Amino acid sequence: MSKEKLEQLRVKGYDFDLKDIFQRAWQMFLKQPILSVAYTMLIISLQLMAVIYLQKFTFVFALFLAPPLYSGFYLAANRISLGLPVIYPDFFKGFSFYMPVFSIWLIGQILVALGLFVFLVPGIYLAVAYNFAVLMALFGGYDFWTALEESRKLITVRWWKFFVFTLILIVLNLLGFVTLFVGLFVTIPITFYATYILFEDLTKDIFSE
Repeated sequence: MSKEKLEQLRVKGYDFDLKDIFQRAWQMFLKQPILSVAYTMLIISLQLMAVIYLQKFTFVFALFLAPPLYSGFYLAANRISLGLPVIYPDFFKGFSFYMPVFSIWLIGQILVALGLFVFLVPGIYLAVAYNFAVLMALFGGYDFWTALEESRKLITVRWWKFFVFTLILIVLNLLGFVTLFVGLFVTIPITFYATYILFEDLTKDIFSE
């Protein structure tokens, strides 16, 4: 049934206000600033430790730990959106969806890399089009391939606007990076909150259950 509703949404078309999305993402961050920053600090610390002390095994973090850790922002965002209380362990619930999330990151990145290697444009297209893949798995209950495909098909409807959305997220995090990482404590949560808000706006009637 959800696939049929997604198809109807694609045929009907949709639009979104970028300014509104980022304003609401900022407001969502302000509802849980301490936990959002603390969790981001943990992730960045783990990444730095891997780079400094486990250089040969940095890929282990990127491949096996980053997917469920970053997915935790989406699950926390869902609770904030529903007006439910959020505690620090809620951010770690991405590990409850380990296999689909891990598979999406692995297969998605392989396909994007192949696209970039063969011809730059396909890789860029897929990098943008897979923005909702993890969310499709978390809240749609799809397996990794269905999640990747449903994300790709939905985002393709307004791909250029999603491309602009993605560029804004990249610029935000670059600004966070040049502030000696401090800005990343804010820009990283906002990145995931903005993506969640956009996904929820488009699919709330589809995945309401």
